[in-house]
Amino acid sequence: MPATPARPAEFASVEDITERFAAQGYIADRRLATTVFLLTRLDKPVLLEGPAGVGKTELAKALAAATGRRLLRLQCYEGQDESRALYEWDYGKQLLYTQMLRDKIGDLTADAPDLASAVRRIEEQDSVFFSDRFLAPRPLLEAVRGEEPAVLLIDEVDRADEALEAVLLECLAEYQVSVPEIGTYTAKVPPYVVLTSNNTRDLSAALKRRCLHLFLDYPDAERELEILRAKDTGLSEATARHLVEVVRGLRELQLRKNPSISETVDWARTLAVLGVEELDPEVLADTANVVLKYERDLGRALDVLPRLVDPNRTLPEPGHQHDGHGHHHHHGHHHDHDHDHEVDGRAIRAAMDQQGRHDDGYYGAPGPGPTRRTAPGAGQGARAFAAIARRRAV
Repeated sequence: MPATPARPAEFASVEDITERFAAQGYIADRRLATTVFLLTRLDKPVLLEGPAGVGKTELAKALAAATGRRLLRLQCYEGQDESRALYEWDYGKQLLYTQMLRDKIGDLTADAPDLASAVRRIEEQDSVFFSDRFLAPRPLLEAVRGEEPAVLLIDEVDRADEALEAVLLECLAEYQVSVPEIGTYTAKVPPYVVLTSNNTRDLSAALKRRCLHLFLDYPDAERELEILRAKDTGLSEATARHLVEVVRGLRELQLRKNPSISETVDWARTLAVLGVEELDPEVLADTANVVLKYERDLGRALDVLPRLVDPNRTLPEPGHQHDGHGHHHHHGHHHDHDHDHEVDGRAIRAAMDQQGRHDDGYYGAPGPGPTRRTAPGAGQGARAFAAIARRRAV
């Protein structure tokens, strides 16, 4: 008789979560650890909202590693249908079995007095072809019916259509999935469910009501430095601390994409590989593409890096040239006047540690949230279709 899989050890306390996450290289503050503790004790999903790159997906991975559960991931995208999230029938396998059992089907209907009787006899065998052996489970069904306890990561749920949100509701509320041809599967061991959102659109109240909620922001300076230490980047303590201050300054430049925590780690490792012991504007300019992925962001950052490295240094005029390495950085774009006069870097970084710093227009932040929703037909698919139509018209 096969052994029953052992249920992974539960967390004993909030402090236990902090310690076991740290062992996996994930540094969690008390508020985050408390939310995870409630997730495991209340058997409720948790919805993590916030900007990209703050560790939402990594939290699910750390949770799976810390509890010994397998990780199942549903990556959401626009236009995704329920068959990619729940299940679909293996039609190829059904057809193969039909061909193999053709003689048996013939025997079954051989003495049928008429066509209607033959069809009825075949219909009575539907349960043979619509059964578990022909069901191809997707992440949601696999998390519910699987024998092994799991962590279900529903990643970037804000990118999915609202129709998929409705499909998720049964699973999130009851930990069950209904298959019309078979019946309802209910989880023997409820999965730990983590949903993440980058706030590209607001989520329905019905989905949020079923979840614990936590807004994850960029960490304060000390915790980001602690994360760098945990990742063992090879950078010295003083240089890592200085780099954290520079990255925090970059995040206040209203860039198209702010440097994420993982990119801070990559930058630290890059500088360590280059043998950098002390930060200077030139070496940061040469490696800034590790954390800045848009040319306009890069140009804006290069203009202010000298001040971020040394707050007492005079800020060069926009479009300056970086000498000293036999090359020049030319920025062929114009900055808005509001961005040409940056405030003192130290004041910016101090403000990042204050709660409530996001305005009311930021999804997930305190306040009423944005007042404008994306109009129907204005998604990525609609824009792509419109672009194709314009090209054909030309």
